[in-house]
Amino acid sequence: MVIDDHFAALRLHGMRRAWQALIETRQHLELNLSDGLEILLQAEDHDREARRSDRLHKQAGFRYMASLEELTFGAGRGLDRNLVSQLATGDYIAAGQSVLITGATGCGKSYLACALGYSACAHGYRVSYFNMQKMLTRSKIARAEGQASKFFDMIRRKDLLIIDDFGLIPLEAQHRIDLMEIIEDRHGRASTIIASQLPVASWFEVIGEDTIADAILDRLVHTSHRIELKGESLRKKR
Repeated sequence: MVIDDHFAALRLHGMRRAWQALIETRQHLELNLSDGLEILLQAEDHDREARRSDRLHKQAGFRYMASLEELTFGAGRGLDRNLVSQLATGDYIAAGQSVLITGATGCGKSYLACALGYSACAHGYRVSYFNMQKMLTRSKIARAEGQASKFFDMIRRKDLLIIDDFGLIPLEAQHRIDLMEIIEDRHGRASTIIASQLPVASWFEVIGEDTIADAILDRLVHTSHRIELKGESLRKKR
């Protein structure tokens, strides 16, 4: 069995491609064993990182394919380049901090949330993206099917949870309890991004029950990074 076949059998795809490139360019004749191994191992490492990132992207279920590099930081946008650079490191996820994104319809909240999610996947973090209503509908169905624990465990295991379109309609009683459980499970140990058309000051009324609203907001607001997007709708500009 030739070297190329060994790489294929062992599923060392990065090393196999790098080896083929070395053979095609005849560079393997100029390398000593140590240098050649370093090239092959680096290629395998990069290949596994890329495949893991792709897998995490697919599992996350993002609304948009988004990139932090494509964000608009123009005057009046309310988007701080230094804060975005800080969030791009992923340190806020390791610290279990929240990111609260607010702004009018079309100003780029969902895109920014997805871009942060893509960046988190690139760092190897497990991410889930949910529209608020769809998340609560899934929790309701899970309860009806006796699968609530499984659903909440799935969310609990994610390093980053993105909840988009928060506050479009008031929460029902069970929805409040479910949201409280989700936020409580993540408090201080995992990160949550929430995007909403409403300012954070209005979230109390949306949640709708004083005790639960206090508990949820207390766990979100005091350890959060706040982004208030401004300006004309980006959809209109397109």
